[in-house]
Amino acid sequence: MNVQWNLEQLRLFVGVAEKRSFSAVARDQRKAQSAISSAIALLEDDLGVSLFERSSGRQPRLTDAGEALLEEAREVLRQCERLNGRALALMRGQEASLRLAQDEAMPYQPVIDSLAALAEQFPTLEVQLASAAQGDVARKLVERRADLGLLFYHDQIPEALERRVLGSVEMVTVCGRGHALADHGYVTCREMARHRQLLMATQSSVYPGSEQASPQVWRADSFYVLAEWLRSGLGWAWLPRHVVQYPAYLGDMVELSSEWTPPALVVELVWRRDEPLGPAARWLAERFAVQLQAIG
Repeated sequence: MNVQWNLEQLRLFVGVAEKRSFSAVARDQRKAQSAISSAIALLEDDLGVSLFERSSGRQPRLTDAGEALLEEAREVLRQCERLNGRALALMRGQEASLRLAQDEAMPYQPVIDSLAALAEQFPTLEVQLASAAQGDVARKLVERRADLGLLFYHDQIPEALERRVLGSVEMVTVCGRGHALADHGYVTCREMARHRQLLMATQSSVYPGSEQASPQVWRADSFYVLAEWLRSGLGWAWLPRHVVQYPAYLGDMVELSSEWTPPALVVELVWRRDEPLGPAARWLAERFAVQLQAIG
């Protein structure tokens, strides 16, 4: 089979599949609906399969072949973005500045040590660091207000972003020193369920430590807010160990041995697919990975 289809046809195919509407894609593209339909029809001819079931008065629905090819089309488009981005990075050379966004609960020592090493390796590089609550790091990248992000794994991440696992941080079960559970050497799930649980507000994502184990729950979007609540005796929580060991909290919280503790929080590096990492950002990513493994 001779390949006659083009990337624009693939973009239209993915667009119609996601919006389930030829007219919606036509409005987005500022084209006549007939032009969109014709482009899809030509793509079907070139591929030799029907991609959509077209019934009068109904939304277009993917055929079995369309379902099978949709993710392949998405991957082709993603690869094209990577190719364009890689070429752009080669053309630009070393970046003049680097905007880093991190989850505010990221372990601070690995970040500080990595940035100190970055300053020695790239002395003329300008660095801007922003800390944000969970969910905001990805948003900054999507809105092009950051070049590189450090966040804890989310099960949902914007399609425009690439991700790479760097390491993990341990989660522990804790309560305030004056809490009723503080004198327990070991707590069962049933015992924890009798007391208020302090949980991260997770928006649409799920990650370790967001599981509800008590009918009584207070939520916040910051591990450090949870730590302050713990110090006030408001409940128990699952927190990253480095937050519990933060100097201001030493002596105020008690780590509990428990029947169940969430798995470690996975730390990820994220960036826009169409804005690949430059030399300094790639070097910093490797440094982050080394520093996180040192505390893991």
